[in-house]
Amino acid sequence: MDLLALADFTLVARHGGFGKAARATGRPKATLSRRVAELEASLSLRLFERGARDLKLTQEGRALSERAGALLTELEETAAAIASGGERPRGRLRISAPLLFSQIVMGKLAASFALEYPEVRLEVTTEDRAVDMIEEGFDLVIRVNPDSDERLVGRAFLHDRLVVVAGPGLARPTEGTAVPAVVRGSDRAAWRVRTPAGHATIAVEPILGLASLIMVRDAVRAGVGAGRLPISLVSRDLAEGTLVQWGEVDAPDIALWVLYPTRRLLNARVSAFLNHLRRAFPNGTPDELASYAEG
Repeated sequence: MDLLALADFTLVARHGGFGKAARATGRPKATLSRRVAELEASLSLRLFERGARDLKLTQEGRALSERAGALLTELEETAAAIASGGERPRGRLRISAPLLFSQIVMGKLAASFALEYPEVRLEVTTEDRAVDMIEEGFDLVIRVNPDSDERLVGRAFLHDRLVVVAGPGLARPTEGTAVPAVVRGSDRAAWRVRTPAGHATIAVEPILGLASLIMVRDAVRAGVGAGRLPISLVSRDLAEGTLVQWGEVDAPDIALWVLYPTRRLLNARVSAFLNHLRRAFPNGTPDELASYAEG
């Protein structure tokens, strides 16, 4: 594939037309038109729908523009870094992270990263949905127990586990008796827990259904009912005795992964953030996460 033709195509796509791209860059309009036509011919694809007055990307053209634009930007930044004598991290770094992780540590984590790498413009989007990081232009995603994706690689950098906790004034229910509970959303399922005495099932009667685990923790602290929460979120409460633990949830541990595309060479920005995570959480334990959040 002709990289010059690809660069001209992304230029036209970004400016929304041959004339606009030509005026913005000083390139001849005829040259831009010819290069795009050659690219379409080599791919056997129509990349633009050409109307009388406007130019619109086809579905294939939009997909190529999004992916090629990111790759060309990366090539330009790599060339600039080499020309300047080193791979100093600079430019935009887009990260998608889950809600709870963002609420308790991402502000502090992002601030320390920005202080260490002032030439990187860090942008963090908070959402729990499984974003398509390639299509949506993210450099890194942080996800909880992610599904396998052959396009992505990464590692688990933090581990946590769920526990059932309650205020010391709330009596633990007897077998078959439902406990007043604070749940996330509308979950009414019983809690299966591990205790020193063995396995047990706790029936729940939801008193509150809340949207975030921070809200669930705060309501449990207020004594409304029991809750099922990550131990990193309540470790201080347990140590101080303001909450008591009824057992560990009988479920796989929570693993937070940092993921990035397999087909993209790691640029200096991504490598710098991965190293920043390693320094922040060298062991990846729940206690480490709790200490970082409270520090």
